[in-house]
Amino acid sequence: VESVADVAGMAAKQLKIDSTEIFNALTNTDFLAIENLDYATVRSIIIPNTYEFYWNVSANAFRDRLLKEYAGFWVGENRMLAEGLNLSPLQVSVLASIVEKETAKTDEMPVVAGLYINRLQKGMLLQSDPTVIYAKRLKEGMDIEINRVFYVDLEIDSPYNTYKYVGLPPAPITIPTLQALSAVLHANNHSYIFMCADPERPGYHSFAANLNQHNINKQKYVKWLNDNKILR
Repeated sequence: VESVADVAGMAAKQLKIDSTEIFNALTNTDFLAIENLDYATVRSIIIPNTYEFYWNVSANAFRDRLLKEYAGFWVGENRMLAEGLNLSPLQVSVLASIVEKETAKTDEMPVVAGLYINRLQKGMLLQSDPTVIYAKRLKEGMDIEINRVFYVDLEIDSPYNTYKYVGLPPAPITIPTLQALSAVLHANNHSYIFMCADPERPGYHSFAANLNQHNINKQKYVKWLNDNKILR
């Protein structure tokens, strides 16, 4: 589930509401203005979870329930943890969306989150490939398939391109799961600032605290890509 349209489509299959009604309720300009959101940031209020609804619930009631769950998530401990990281709820959601796209391994998510928090605190570019892929899709079409990022892609001028702009993108690049949100709020404390896919452990990454080790990890990964003829 990556977009408001995805959420609308999934909900419509379970409820007596047309997906267009749900989409319109979540992207209504008056609603967005009242909640200080826009078309991109509204994804941050969608907390993936199990919800119970009456089958004939209205689109607005469905939207308001999502908003209530979001507000409930950001009270108490979660709010304090975010403040301890100097991050707003929106920023936690944005970072969690990057973590979500970087790794599908939930046990690795807190490590990845800690790495990006280290970079943020050091004022470094995040240099996250998923943000470049998202920027490229915004430019060329959300349906294009990209398995490899090239140097030319890093030059895309977009606020979502974290190779060009310091800090977090303006909005989530996907709808992060509860696991990804929790990973950011409970990020591992370590010294890593580099990561690279580990071909010897599919789905996992090699981490490094210095550039020399990172370059070794990167060379191993690039060789694997070339050996397997993964060109795009």
